[in-house]
Amino acid sequence: MLKILDRYIIKTFFGPFFFIFSVLFFIFIVNIIWVQLGQFMGKGLSYWQILKLLFYLGVNVISMVLPLTILLASIMSFGEFGERYELAAMKAAGIPLTRVMTPLLGISTILAIMLYFFSSNIIPDFQKKAKNMLFNIAQTKPALNFTPGQFIDQIPGYMVKFDKIHGESGENIDGVFVHKKANAYENQQSIVAEKGKFVPAANKNFLKLVLYNGYVFEDAFAGKGDNVRLKQPDQAIKFDTLVSHFDISEIINKAIEKEQITDDYRFESYPQLNKTIVKTKKDNQQFFDNIGSEVLNQANSVVTYMDKGNKHKVAPKTQIKLDTVKGEKKLEIIYNSYNRLDNLKSTLESKKNEYSSNVKYFSKVVIYQQRMVAYSVTCIIFFLIGASLGSIIRKGGMGLPVIIAIVIFIIFYVMNVGVENMSWSGKMNPYLAAWLPNLILLPFGVWMTYKALTDSQLFDAEKYKVLFKPITKRFTKSKEHQRYQ
Repeated sequence: MLKILDRYIIKTFFGPFFFIFSVLFFIFIVNIIWVQLGQFMGKGLSYWQILKLLFYLGVNVISMVLPLTILLASIMSFGEFGERYELAAMKAAGIPLTRVMTPLLGISTILAIMLYFFSSNIIPDFQKKAKNMLFNIAQTKPALNFTPGQFIDQIPGYMVKFDKIHGESGENIDGVFVHKKANAYENQQSIVAEKGKFVPAANKNFLKLVLYNGYVFEDAFAGKGDNVRLKQPDQAIKFDTLVSHFDISEIINKAIEKEQITDDYRFESYPQLNKTIVKTKKDNQQFFDNIGSEVLNQANSVVTYMDKGNKHKVAPKTQIKLDTVKGEKKLEIIYNSYNRLDNLKSTLESKKNEYSSNVKYFSKVVIYQQRMVAYSVTCIIFFLIGASLGSIIRKGGMGLPVIIAIVIFIIFYVMNVGVENMSWSGKMNPYLAAWLPNLILLPFGVWMTYKALTDSQLFDAEKYKVLFKPITKRFTKSKEHQRYQ
């Protein structure tokens, strides 16, 4: 009997689970497309390459999608149980709520463990592929963005300049100058046109440009002696319309998945990050030791210089006096001392920035590693919250459960971002920053579970009306015996 019930509960849970996961994954992908849209446009990428890049980027968001999916699916599942009075029937049959939650708690635990191994072993590999692909797109597939009035050499073998670019997509150009880069044995060629227009080419490996009202200047005596070149004039051909195709296959067909970036902490698994943390901590300690001795030496040099200006050779005092030094010598000492103090201030500022960057990098590495485990624990906490809320509100579907889940997730996300920024600035320990949102939500999840087990009417509006009735009664007029007025 209980095995049949377990199968039914799991089946009810996985129905909305797969649907919600697909929807959330699609939403995150759309957000990635929106953010990265500028890097896709004008790159000559095929649809397959774009889909592959989106897949690489999309895999990285699973660590955020899975906890939210568990939260929303558990609220909807237990909300449907309550809405259909199935929870009441189970309790009447002597099956407590903890027994109903047990199979899904086991499923959530399995998903949490899978998320950890996925985050530690699979996501870093896709992070590497995505980052290298984006880097190669930016480096080896530059967009053909032509700046008006400037010479651009992005088209292989040509130098171009446009005086003006206009149109909805920047397809119309005025004041066209195109120069072909040729060696000593090729004909030199330059094209000058009044205006032109970019037109889509049938072959994506070519850039099609239609020019109007211009001239083609060509030196047809390449490789010949200077005497022959001086005797013969250059050729100039006038045209009304000229169609030019520029071969950009060198840009289009370069490999964009070549791994050029390999040194990044996001490419490492959990055990590998331990070594990176130890190394970073050691480097930071060495930096702190060096910065202390360096600043101290500069400060001592200032004091020593000022002390040399004092003609009285006495024991060092807490305050240097220059009263015995007069004239230009005194001004020189003060001026040089000021310069050294100013240099010391600049050194301190630069070291402060370097210190901040070191702290930020160390915090990033620690938080990235700890969240591999923290997000897995979040899955279990979100299940406790979702199952408890669902059994209390007793509403299924995509209405109230979705609103509650989004509010909880926003609170969780804001806490994550807040403690992350505090950790980056050195105001919070990075280990605490990675776990603090879970530490805050765990008591809330336990409290919600307790309320669900005790059949609390937490979301009963009538209960709150009775609670605030003495207050609202003071601000409402009695309508009794209104017919006698």
